[in-house]
Amino acid sequence: MSDSTNPGQTVTGERADLLAALAKQRHFLRFTTRELTDEQAGERTTASALCLGGLIKHVSSTERNWAAFIVEGPSAMGDFDAMTEADFAARADEFRMLPGETLAGVLKEYAAVAERTDELVATLPSLDADHPLPSAPWFEPGARWSARRVLLHIVAETAQHAGHADIIRESLDGAKSMG
Repeated sequence: MSDSTNPGQTVTGERADLLAALAKQRHFLRFTTRELTDEQAGERTTASALCLGGLIKHVSSTERNWAAFIVEGPSAMGDFDAMTEADFAARADEFRMLPGETLAGVLKEYAAVAERTDELVATLPSLDADHPLPSAPWFEPGARWSARRVLLHIVAETAQHAGHADIIRESLDGAKSMG
């Protein structure tokens, strides 16, 4: 894997492994949208409110926020306790295709987020750098996460949503990512 900030420099070892694992899960997530129209990408096919385009928007937003956390710490994640109804509504919009959004646009944004994350992994001085997690009901109080732990979380989050996407796609038209 070549480091875009230092052409010719190769990312090896743990960083290469993290990038490869993340690339594989990103591929499976994107693959669920192959040959779909914008309308199909926004269609709900299960009891869930999720759609394929919305899942990609959510994963993109989540990856962007966690990458910012690696660099900036908990302030990059926002204050859960200070969230307003408008903040919750905006968050809900991550999970669906909004009027005027296209699958191509959602995928392009996801590619840009992925490129920025990959560059961060390649250039971060240490994967051991850590920050306290922001206050939120789903985080252990007082916990700290290293960049490594955050990247593993991004891989897990992407894999989980790739599985969701596979179910949604199969429900949409019978297409499967594997098997």
